[in-house]
Amino acid sequence: MIQVRKSNERGLAQHGWLNSKHTFSFAEYYDENFMGYGPLRVINEDRIQGGTGFDTHPHRDMEIISYVIDGELAHKDSMGNVAVIKPGEVQRMSAGTGVRHSEYNNIPGKETHFLQIWIKPDKVGVEPGYAQKNFADSFGCSDLILVASHKGRGGSITLNQDVDMYVAKAQDAGEKNHKTYPHRHLWVQVIKGDVQVDSKSLTAGDGAAITDVETLKLSWGKGAEFILFDMP
Repeated sequence: MIQVRKSNERGLAQHGWLNSKHTFSFAEYYDENFMGYGPLRVINEDRIQGGTGFDTHPHRDMEIISYVIDGELAHKDSMGNVAVIKPGEVQRMSAGTGVRHSEYNNIPGKETHFLQIWIKPDKVGVEPGYAQKNFADSFGCSDLILVASHKGRGGSITLNQDVDMYVAKAQDAGEKNHKTYPHRHLWVQVIKGDVQVDSKSLTAGDGAAITDVETLKLSWGKGAEFILFDMP
C-alpha cells in the first residue's frame, strides 16, 4: 500500500526570515491525518534567509536530524558542540534528557535550504548525544547510501531508534529493489528530481508512506535526490 503526500498539500509557514513546509503537523499547522508516520514525527523543509536563524531553544526525548540541501547551517548546543553543516553531511542530535541549541545561516545574501527531521526514540531519558558525518564521497555512486541506523551499521550515524535512513543523491539515473519486511513502515521523501516508487511517480517535495511490502522498487532520474526511511 502506498499513500502519496504531494508537495502542495503540506503545511506552509512563512515568517519572512524563514519559509517552511511541514509534511506532518507542526507548531501552528495541524492535520489529524498527518501526525507523523511510525516513529517519524517531523519532516520540515526549511529555507532560512542569510544572517538569520533559530535562536537557542530546548528539546528533549527526540532524535533530531539536519540534512542541508544548499547553503550551510551553523550549529551550537549546550553539550559544547559548535559546527557548520554543509551539503553532503548529516547531523544527528539526540536530545534525550534535555539539550538547548541554535541554528543559523551566517552567510549574508544566501539562503540555506535544509530538511529538519525528528524521530521519536525507542526509550526516553537517555543521555544527550551528537554526531555529524560527511557522506559526499559515497553519494557519488548514484545509489542508496545508509547514513543513519540503530547500531551505526556500515559506518552510518547511530540512532536511538530502529530506523534505517538512506540518502540517494544521484549523479546518474538508477534503480534499486529495497528489501524489507511487511511489518515495517517505509517513507520516501523527494528533495530534487523525479522518483518512481513502485507504481507511483513522485517529484520534488512529494513524500510517500509505504506498508505491507517485502521489496520496494525504486527508480530515479539523473540529478534526483531523495531520502528513504525504513522503520518499525
